[in-house]
Amino acid sequence: MTTALARTAAEEALGFQLPHRRMEDWRWTDLRQLIDKPYPPRQKVEPGAGEVERLLGGSIFHGIAATRMVFVNGHYDRAHSRLANGAVEFRAGSEEPVQQMNAAFATDGARIRLEGNIDTPVELVFISTNAAPRTIATRNAIEVADDASATIIETHLGEGSYLANSVTEIRVGAGARLDRIKVELDSHEATHLSHAHVTLGRNTTLRDFTLSTGARLNRQNGTYCFAGEFADARVTGAYLLAGRQHADTRLVVDHQVPNCASRELFKCVMDDHARGIFQGKVIVQRDAQKTDGKQSSHALLLSETAEFDAKPELEIYADDVVCGHGATAGDLNHDHVFYLKSRGVPEAEAKALLIAAFVGEAFDAIHHDGIREALTDYAARWLTEHRRRG
Repeated sequence: MTTALARTAAEEALGFQLPHRRMEDWRWTDLRQLIDKPYPPRQKVEPGAGEVERLLGGSIFHGIAATRMVFVNGHYDRAHSRLANGAVEFRAGSEEPVQQMNAAFATDGARIRLEGNIDTPVELVFISTNAAPRTIATRNAIEVADDASATIIETHLGEGSYLANSVTEIRVGAGARLDRIKVELDSHEATHLSHAHVTLGRNTTLRDFTLSTGARLNRQNGTYCFAGEFADARVTGAYLLAGRQHADTRLVVDHQVPNCASRELFKCVMDDHARGIFQGKVIVQRDAQKTDGKQSSHALLLSETAEFDAKPELEIYADDVVCGHGATAGDLNHDHVFYLKSRGVPEAEAKALLIAAFVGEAFDAIHHDGIREALTDYAARWLTEHRRRG
């Protein structure tokens, strides 16, 4: 006789059961255990005076995006948004989301259509202000028209204890290019859950980068569907984790048509008791001949108590393909440290240089110079501040 699991306090607040380790996709991120307090949904929170401006100042892309759409505590904030680009069609409002939690609790979100060649980045900013623990859910839809090109920045900022759940659906039209950069700078008390569903048309180019560094608990899912031939996608990411932070990324790259290429590269830095996880699956359907798909994840463990788990998978039904995967984890190369020290570089600086070079490889696919430099500067500041705290 099977006994139903008693609901946790978080499940009571949310009204349904959270994923747990008995589910294969969640074996390393047991939300029933990791979410340790109630996060009631749909709690209306008004920010304090100056709070939004102060948090906006924490965006590492300040001054880069001429066009910006801001959501505060799950609701569109017109006063702090800047909709200046006529080639970008904006509309706030939610749709029926895919995931259960988001479907139940989404309050708002961005709907964007991008046309033509948009020179300056468009930034979506999601801000959670300090208040009682709560769930904040948003749903976004981004459409890139045929032959268009654009750069989207997605920035998540916050203070206090909250659960953020976002779903983003992206369709990239034929002959279009999209550069998407997502930076998770949530509060160290926060839980960040997100899902990206990307559909690629014929002759499209996608460059998708994610930095995970803020939240105590981070779980991101990505599904990339090749629906048109000759599409090219590079999905990259980086972790900068310390303390007891936990980050888990699960990607599914689904090649449904022939002659497409995909690359996934994640560079993960963990210190103290932090734990990083990468789960990547490349699926090549029966008709997807001439597929070129590769994925790799590499972890740098800066302490003996840090942990990294990798689960690379290939599921191939076609016979004329080039596919592969790889994963590594380890400490800094002591020979490299010794070499730099022998050239007069202090040990702490030598290690910082090597860590920056390691994680910087994930930034290389970013086309926009200003964004790439902002990320490089942030990584350098993270290393400096973390070394000082350590």
